[in-house]
Amino acid sequence: MSLRIVGAGLPRTGTSSLRVALEELLGGPCLHMSAIPGHPFDLGVGWQGALAGNETDWQQLTAGFVAAVDWPSSHFWRALSDANPDALVLLSVRESAQVWWESMNATVLPVARMALAPGWTDGRDLLTLMERFVGAKDWDDPARLMAAYDAHNAAVRAAIPAHRLLEWQAADGWGPICWALELPMPAHPFPWTNRREDWG
Repeated sequence: MSLRIVGAGLPRTGTSSLRVALEELLGGPCLHMSAIPGHPFDLGVGWQGALAGNETDWQQLTAGFVAAVDWPSSHFWRALSDANPDALVLLSVRESAQVWWESMNATVLPVARMALAPGWTDGRDLLTLMERFVGAKDWDDPARLMAAYDAHNAAVRAAIPAHRLLEWQAADGWGPICWALELPMPAHPFPWTNRREDWG
């Protein structure tokens, strides 16, 4: 089974809501970090190999899924889009880098910072993702993170042909996705899950 959707959007860009929506639209499971048993610090041998730069069988790593969103897969959007040439690349974004960072800082970053504690032994895959994303060990800096957010989105826009790329915000709801996939739009509201207040 090949992916029909390659999600290129970063965490905190509506990826949990996308997971629910895409599973309904496509009738199969969507890969999201929360679907990986050891998340977020132990992503398993396959993803650890990919993070280490090893040759990766992307079809095997995403086997059984009809779509993939969120980290770790969205970190490898380029390789996954190459491995699934017929897939739509869905770039989920926030209103601005600042808005994205504020959401990350209220949710994901405190979890990542836990692994910086001396004596931490529960894995470091989330730290590896943060370091690779920023391109430096010193990732916990608002300016660096916001610059990396902008650079990531710009790279996707530059690399993916317009006919394969859908840029989307949560407020857009069902419409653009259903139009791109040539599927009927559900009558009920778009699912909105994993809000910032849910992390409290």
